Amino acid sequence: MQDFGAAFSQAFALILSGDADLLEIIALSLRVTFSAVLLACAIGLPLGAALAVGRFPGRAAAVTVVNALMGLPPVVVGLAVYLMLSGAGPLGPLQLLYTPTAMIIAQTILVTPIIAALTRQVVEDLNAEYDELLRSMGARPLAVVATLLWDARYSLVTAALAGLGRALGEVGAIIVVGGNINHVTRVMTTTIALETSKGNLSLALGLGVILVGLSILVNGLVMGLRSSAARMAYA
Repeated sequence: MQDFGAAFSQAFALILSGDADLLEIIALSLRVTFSAVLLACAIGLPLGAALAVGRFPGRAAAVTVVNALMGLPPVVVGLAVYLMLSGAGPLGPLQLLYTPTAMIIAQTILVTPIIAALTRQVVEDLNAEYDELLRSMGARPLAVVATLLWDARYSLVTAALAGLGRALGEVGAIIVVGGNINHVTRVMTTTIALETSKGNLSLALGLGVILVGLSILVNGLVMGLRSSAARMAYA
């Protein structure tokens, strides 16, 4: 117990002292995560809205696929991206493997289905409410999608935060395509796994505390936005 107590003390000392390695790892983690979530939103929001509003052959199958992709195994995504970016892969000449860009690609693939599926559900419910009004106004499909996305913006921020929470805790895919290279692709989750295996509990615990804090913050934001949206709906 004394060893654990000392490890916790050292962990908080690292956090409070602003350790350079710790800050570098946190900064890269946030850059990769936020970049992936922004890209996932750019793809997932219009995709989910199109699935909610559109009526076309194979729509039910497309919705089923998007919902199923929410449970993509991270290591499988990492393997697929690895094969795509490796020297023998179609994108090998770009030399993106074992770079933060490769990690962003992998996280984007993992997060996009989550945002798309949540967006589809939110927009579909809203479309059922506004469908007759929008039809009477002669709104075109793109205008309908834009209108519904704007009206559902608070709920969709919740979807984005759900994707952010998923990305923050990701380790399987990014360790495959990033390689956990020190000062290059080492992020919080991969560092925790590595340092724990090495017995360096102070750094692992310090990053764990920060990661848990970020997760609590994300969930708090989700709950706050839901409460705000509910109050505005009844106002």
